[in-house]
Amino acid sequence: MMYLYNTLTRKIEKFVPLNPPKVTLYTCGPTVYDYPHIGNIRSFTNNDFLKRTLIYFGYQVTHVMNITDVGHLTGDNDSGEDKLEKGARSTGKTVWDVARYYTDYFFSVLKKMNILPADFFPKATEHIKEIIDLIKKLEDKGYVYQTPEALYFDVSRFKTYGQLSSQKISEKISGAREEVYIDPHKKNPADFALWFKKVGRFKNHQMHWPSPWGDGFPGWHIECSVMSMKYLGSTIDIHAGGIDHIPIHHENEIAQSEAASGQKFVRFWFHNQFLLVDNQKMSKSLGNYYTLDDLQKKGIEPMALRLLFLQSHYRQIMNFTWQSVKAAQEAYNNLKNFVLTLKKQKERTSLSQEKMAKINNFLSQFEEALGNDLQTPKALAVMWSMIKSNIPSTDKLDLLFTFDRVFGLRLNEITEEEIPETVINLAKEREKARKTADFKKADRLREKINQLGYRVEDSNQGYIIKKNN
Repeated sequence: MMYLYNTLTRKIEKFVPLNPPKVTLYTCGPTVYDYPHIGNIRSFTNNDFLKRTLIYFGYQVTHVMNITDVGHLTGDNDSGEDKLEKGARSTGKTVWDVARYYTDYFFSVLKKMNILPADFFPKATEHIKEIIDLIKKLEDKGYVYQTPEALYFDVSRFKTYGQLSSQKISEKISGAREEVYIDPHKKNPADFALWFKKVGRFKNHQMHWPSPWGDGFPGWHIECSVMSMKYLGSTIDIHAGGIDHIPIHHENEIAQSEAASGQKFVRFWFHNQFLLVDNQKMSKSLGNYYTLDDLQKKGIEPMALRLLFLQSHYRQIMNFTWQSVKAAQEAYNNLKNFVLTLKKQKERTSLSQEKMAKINNFLSQFEEALGNDLQTPKALAVMWSMIKSNIPSTDKLDLLFTFDRVFGLRLNEITEEEIPETVINLAKEREKARKTADFKKADRLREKINQLGYRVEDSNQGYIIKKNN
């Protein structure tokens, strides 16, 4: 049984999919104009924890993650310029080259972070026909009006606009800063663009397609409705994304989707909180804007970052520090050593009723933590408690691999490096010296091992030989 916090209702609800055991899941993908930073990666990883948990509990998940390669302006409220155009100008490449490069890079990040691939990765540029068809449908229903610059969705026509953010249209309109709205012909500041015409500020836009309203390109919001409904149907079980998308992007998705279909668009909204760096918002100007490459250059493995993300609940603001990520790397090193030690202890011992009860209890605690709105910190605590327990090594390894179906830390892929026989013999000799309390000899042997390019790491379960970095 699984319970999830639903942003739409603002409470934790029992999750029951529309057509169990099938689950339809749509997660916000990247706008491919720049490298994803660790805040983006946290959101993608939390969505992966959700997906893995659903699969763990026996659901059959159909997952769509969009690739936004056109139409996302620098201001989510239709102000500014297209982010792809901005990225192309800064690199001297075409927008098509920029989109291709950052899309490929994004997929490499997913692979490094061990994020399960979606069933579909639709691109906005490959769904222009479907986007035009949906806009036509909305136009026929009276939700669309034109200006010389664009086609807009009239939010005043959609009576429940604001249901996700709990903000009334009047509040959105009166609270808006008029100076940020570029198009002076918009009826209401909250109205949002469905299609931008290739005129005025967009006359030099590199990506454009013919439409009944003239050459142009789609707005950001309409793309997600089209791609989610095409692959998952008019009503989807879970839509995931960042908390910053609630007041504009996701509110607009609901309006245009439900106006077109007449059906509920999303049953559960799953939103990730922000990631701060040293208690500040990430910014290139502050010098605290980090990518996965930045972390790897400092010796932080992607799985250590994943372990760090597990330590914070997805609905909590997380503060990233170099101290915390280095501690996560150390914890991951210890975990790898533990797995290697357990793999050497292959004999199964008979289980007492007490130890069998402990195993079942650890499993129960793990599932309870995940089933209660994806409490990954509690699930992680169960793992560390299990490691310290007195249950047999083989059962510990089995449980670790079971937990890792959700954690995704690649524990089953951990193997010991091929160590030269000379180093192995020195390590054995050193271990004998330690057991006879001949610590001077043990230290000399450790130094010899180090000179050969290896090191010995001791633990309560024995020792591990590792190659020096």
